Amino acid sequence: MEIGIAQLMASFAYEGLSDHQLYQDELAIAVAAEEHGYDHVWAVEHHFEDYSLCPDNCVYLANVAARTSRIKLATGAVILPWNAQPLRVAEKLALLDQLSGGRAILGLGRGLARREFDQFGIPMSESRERYDEAAPLVLEALETGWFPEHHGRYYDQPRAPLRPGPYSKEWRQTRFTQVAMSPDSAEQAAKLGAQMMAFNYKPPAQQKQEYEDYKAAFRRYHGREPRPMILTEMMICDSNAARARENAEKYIANYGISVLDHYEMLGEQFKASGGYPTYAAAAEAMRNVGKENVIKGYVEQQVWGTPDQILRKFEDRFAFMGRYGVLCVFRYGGAPQDVALRSLELFAKEVMPVLRTWGERKAAA
Repeated sequence: MEIGIAQLMASFAYEGLSDHQLYQDELAIAVAAEEHGYDHVWAVEHHFEDYSLCPDNCVYLANVAARTSRIKLATGAVILPWNAQPLRVAEKLALLDQLSGGRAILGLGRGLARREFDQFGIPMSESRERYDEAAPLVLEALETGWFPEHHGRYYDQPRAPLRPGPYSKEWRQTRFTQVAMSPDSAEQAAKLGAQMMAFNYKPPAQQKQEYEDYKAAFRRYHGREPRPMILTEMMICDSNAARARENAEKYIANYGISVLDHYEMLGEQFKASGGYPTYAAAAEAMRNVGKENVIKGYVEQQVWGTPDQILRKFEDRFAFMGRYGVLCVFRYGGAPQDVALRSLELFAKEVMPVLRTWGERKAAA
């Protein structure tokens, strides 16, 4: 069972926090994740706002690589439509792979925030086609060491060598993941042979159905089972149940508010932009429910509590969904560094070993 951490680089709800201190805190968390046995650290790509400020996750992960020796380093994700040249994405991943001694994980996504698309001058309506054109090119370049000649609708590129080439050319088997938060993204992930990664915010029945559809599509394209999906959780792990609830209701709620604001989730832009029908339907449902109830439901859906409470939640989840990999987010929504590190350390000490044994029993079965 894969167990890692995801880092959001958020300054929303952190009063008086400098950008420099934000990154020092996140780097300390990444180093602690290796020390406590997590499998990988994921870094997002986001631009311009306090919601998340990590314009180049390859640069960040290269810094983490220099401070660590074992933990895998995942782009969670590189947003392809925002990167004008897919060749540059392949080059940066190859360099990260060399600097880390083969620890890089290629995680790709197509993006969702209108504000970020507008700043880059890329219409959101083009995101699906841009992603679908660019992703196979990046993957082929990393698997062969050569970016293929390509003349498409959005990208025109002569054949080019990757120098340096990647440390290893085995990506699709264990080191290729795609953020898939909608049915069409899950279908594309299956087609490309990518592991599915998602953030936990949908009703469990809907998330389960999308996961089952992804697995069926993967089998149809490749004739084998995919790797278990990875689901990202906003995590509070605390020995004190009352304090865990208090922190969850404060910090997870703050993060939920930042999500609604950054993605304009209560607006109607998804309907207008085209290419995001699932989000348009979700936005309408959220408007009907109301912001306060949306945030309350979001908090309750995440995995938090004492180690025993967390394990019971995972037990119920796995019984319903099947086994999947877990990505924990410990720093967000104004949560102080000591709260984040306490959660990371206690989860590693008391939750992770039990989850590992569950994974071992599943593999043996």
